[in-house]
Parts: sequence; structure tokens; C-alpha cells
Amino acid sequence: MEFSDLYSNRILEIAGAARQMPRLENPDATARKVSRVCGSVVEVDLNLDGGRVAAYGATVNACALGQTSAAIVAERIIGSTPEELRAVRDQMAAMLRADGVPPNGKWDDLKYLEPVRGFPARHASTLLVFDAIVDALERAGA
Repeated sequence: MEFSDLYSNRILEIAGAARQMPRLENPDATARKVSRVCGSVVEVDLNLDGGRVAAYGATVNACALGQTSAAIVAERIIGSTPEELRAVRDQMAAMLRADGVPPNGKWDDLKYLEPVRGFPARHASTLLVFDAIVDALERAGA
């Protein structure tokens, strides 16, 4: 696969259709992650209620791959448990770095990022939103 083939029509559609996730005024936790490889930046805010994500906000300044993973997360994170979010992060890392299978169920659209596996320099930006969320969960004590 050529590098230019990595940015499939579906990845570009998801990234282009991402809805804005305004930052939260009083988050339980905030985390910021930066990819040292490409300079992508993701900052997330979380509010938790009853052991689930009740509100989410984010600022995403990333390539199309980082935007795609962040867009998928933004559509599915509300109602997710900390355990589920950690498992999705671990599945994504395994998918990219260890030939693992993509997440399924409500996270099924993450399968479109599977071709990133062949481009290690793009792993960090693809995983950035997941790393930020896990960091925010830890800061919130979840």
C-alpha cells in the first residue's frame, strides 16, 4: 500500500464530517496529548456520572487519521465506561502494533483505520485521542 492510499475516501469522509465538540466549562478532568512525530495535538475534557462518561469536549488539531479517530470517539463516547474506553484504546494499539483485530460493536468504524498498521509513523496520531481520554480518566480517578 502506498502512503497516499492510506487516506481512503471513508477516512476522509469521517474526518470531514466530524462535529465540533465544544470544551466543557467544568470538566472532571482534562488531558492534552501531543504526537512528537507529527505535532498533532488533542485535548479532551470529561465529565463522569454514575461510572460513565456524561459529557465530552475536545480540541483536535491533527492529521486526517487523528481527526478520524477523534470523530469516531466523539460520536460514541457518551455513556461509555472507563473500562470500555481503556479496552478500546488497548484494542486500537494492538490492531496497529501487533496485528490485532479492530474493535467491534459500537466502535466498529475504527476498522477503517486498520491500514495505518503499515505506517508506524502514523500510529501516534491515530492513538492520540485514546491516550488523552485514558489520561483524563486517570486524572478523574476513574
